[in-house]
Amino acid sequence: MTTTLRPAEPLQQNSDGTRSRRFTVCVNSRPVGELHLGTSPALGDSVARVIDLRIAGPDRRRGRGTVAALAAEEVARGWGCGQMEALVPATADAALRLFGALGYTPRNRGMEKQLGGTAPELPAGSHARPMTGAEFGAWQEAEAERFARTWMERGVPEAVARAKSRDDHARLLPDGLTTDGMVFTVLEHAGSRVGTLWVALQDTKAYVFDVATEEAHRGRGHGRTLMLLAERQAIGAGHPVLGLNVFAGNTPAERLYASLGYETVTHSLSKPLL
Repeated sequence: MTTTLRPAEPLQQNSDGTRSRRFTVCVNSRPVGELHLGTSPALGDSVARVIDLRIAGPDRRRGRGTVAALAAEEVARGWGCGQMEALVPATADAALRLFGALGYTPRNRGMEKQLGGTAPELPAGSHARPMTGAEFGAWQEAEAERFARTWMERGVPEAVARAKSRDDHARLLPDGLTTDGMVFTVLEHAGSRVGTLWVALQDTKAYVFDVATEEAHRGRGHGRTLMLLAERQAIGAGHPVLGLNVFAGNTPAERLYASLGYETVTHSLSKPLL
């Protein structure tokens, strides 16, 4: 039996600048599932994303999904993409196994924590204050460079990574330090600056965009204090959930978040197209 993809719609040019197309997964012309393929809203036309892949119950566990995913890679090559990505819920074990078998590797994951109603106390000697304008300028320059390099280390071309860093900061921070709903904080301990925190308090779920301990003060628990500070800010603003992203390979951060009660909700996987 031959598994193929049959276009279910014309190629779509979406308002966010991405392209996408829906396909019917067929076995000898018999529809057995659906595939939705697009380009990455975060990384642009060079990266294709498997938005959705579903095989009907009676045809599961017969390799239909595997062949459909491989066929999607051929479509992506035709679009000029050099990389694939897939965003998979943490509970979708079958999808994680399928993409893993096809050579996709973990890139980053989304984590969340359900917050209680009582804000945690900061350790003795730790004090939080708003980031100043002068501090923000230096912080943003360093953060934009760090963010771009993080993506480059994961196989994203330098031009694409730098464009993403530039565009993300412009989109998220149109008014810089005074952008509504964005909170920038400096953590001090015993009178010394030890770390910085960027938290978004714009929607029903608060989000940690950046948490960083000063290099000279690492390994002393200040990262944990910064995360407790993020919880205080989220609870104070009435947000019941705090989310964040952690890149694969950042073992200290993964251990910290797990110890604080964060749970993985999504896995972002990627694969180079050779």
